[in-house]
Parts: sequence; structure tokens; C-alpha cells
Amino acid sequence: MISHGKDIKMFCGNSNRKLAEDIAKHMGAHLGDMQVTHFADGECSVSLYETVRGSDVFLIQSTCNPVNDNLMELLVMIDACRRASAGRITAVMPYFGYARQDRKAKSHDPISAKLVANLLTSAGADRVLTMDLHAPQIQGFFDIPVDNLVGMPIFAKYYLEMFGPSSETTMVVSPDVGSVARSRNFAHKMGMNLAIVDKRRERANQSEVMNIIGEVEGKNVILFDDMVDTAGSLCGAARALVEIGGANEVYACASHAVLSGPAIERIDKSYIKELVLLDTIPEIESKKHEKIKFLSVAPMFGEAIERVYAEIAMSALFN
Repeated sequence: MISHGKDIKMFCGNSNRKLAEDIAKHMGAHLGDMQVTHFADGECSVSLYETVRGSDVFLIQSTCNPVNDNLMELLVMIDACRRASAGRITAVMPYFGYARQDRKAKSHDPISAKLVANLLTSAGADRVLTMDLHAPQIQGFFDIPVDNLVGMPIFAKYYLEMFGPSSETTMVVSPDVGSVARSRNFAHKMGMNLAIVDKRRERANQSEVMNIIGEVEGKNVILFDDMVDTAGSLCGAARALVEIGGANEVYACASHAVLSGPAIERIDKSYIKELVLLDTIPEIESKKHEKIKFLSVAPMFGEAIERVYAEIAMSALFN
């Protein structure tokens, strides 16, 4: 007998309703009746129109732009379910915002990722289900269980169908030294060699490419990262791979499509032939581009939710 909840109930906020509906559809279920609105002054208001007493509740909400509004929506949703006597509350955050400030990079810096972890726990979340945290150590900021899914298997399936396994003409490239561990795992999964773009970041959202570690001349390369924000680093790495390294074609993939500011314009003018992203953040009509393709994470999150409820190991989802 499962003691933490008599049944599964799923709700979502306003950040990524399409993904939430796709997850429910994949599970053969439906989203619960909850309305998330705002007062005239912008304050968040949550109305729960069905009982959750004793239920295993999953609240699906990416904390993407507008980050503060979506985060506050999630916190109020958690509080509403806690006060309605939910058996257990899982915050399902396909994209975890505020993850980039995970340490003190200089004097007087905040550690915002830890603050958000504290807020979620204090609001009443019993566990967190997310994907590709910007820094894996953020899991340690929580005093509740955190399941950090990875998008790598989705990308691996896509590119193995495109290039075939162990392709000698294709390499995986880490866009910076900080992403080497993630990229190495992906390269191993693909049976391909790894190259690294070494760069120096002068200030936030700007970087200067220095050199390329690895032989990419004449190869098709796959840049592998966790997110694309302003796309400056990604497009700069693509330019270096072609102009300095002599790469043939540049493909790129990342889990989170933040796509801020000049991102779309930079991608359009870049050497990147195709950018593959996951739908952890919704695709915005104004940011659609022929170079950009989205893959769905709904099947993975649907299975993860079922495994959390049934108390089954998550390890199969990492393969």
C-alpha cells in the first residue's frame, strides 16, 4: 500500500500549460481544477476547486520568464495544497530558475539558488522534480528529496537517428570548460570523441573565445549545453569551431530555451545549422525560427511522476 497519497492529482500554473497538458495526456490523466490569476496590483491568487485531501499532488510549473511571477505562483500553489491537507506535494519544475547563482563568485554575492530552495521547502513542498539543473550541487541545497532528470537521452536518440552510432565524422563539443563533465557523458553515450571550446568570460552574458582543445577540422560537431540565454557563448563557440577549428557543420542542443534579448538574431546570423531545444520552457510565437527545433520532455516527466507515486527507482530514466 502506498502511504503518502491515495491518488495522483496534477495541477499547473501559467508558465507552461501546454507541457503540463502533454504530461497529463501521456499518463492518460487530466489536470486538476485550479485557477491561478492575479489581482489588479499583480498579486498572485490561487483558487483550488477540488479536494486534494490525502492525495499525492504534483504541481507543474517552470520558473521561467517572468521568473518572479512564476516562482510566486508556485509558492502560493504549494501553500494552497498544504492547507487543503494534501498527502504529499511535489514541485515539478522542468526549468529551475535562479540556478545560476549557486555560489559566491565575488564578495557580497547572494546564493539565490539556496534561497529558492528554502522558499520551496518553507512553503510546504515535500520533494522537487526538475531537469538539468545548471549546477548539480543545487540538489544539496534542499533538505527534501530532489530528482534531477537529464535531457541527454532525448538528445542522444535524436542525434543517433541523424548521424548513427559511433560516427567518425561527428564530434561532441563542450562550449566551455564548466560543461565538460556533462558533455563527456553525452559523448560517451553517442560513442563519439569530445572537444572543448576554451573561453574567458569577461562579464555576464559576454564571453571571449580563446582556443579549441581537440581536432574538429572537417567534422560535423554537436555543441551540447544546459541552456541558451542570450546565445552569445553558443554562437561564439560555433564561430570559433568553423573559423579557427575548421569544422564542417555545427549543430547545437540545450535543455532550456531561455532565449533572452538578442538570442534569436544571433542564432540567425550564426554558423549553427540547427539548434535543438527541449520544451521545459514554452516556445513563444515571436521567437520561432527555422533553425530552432523543440523536442518534448512530457513522456519523461510523465514516467517520472508515475515512478515517484509508485516509489519505483528513477535510474531507468537516465539511460
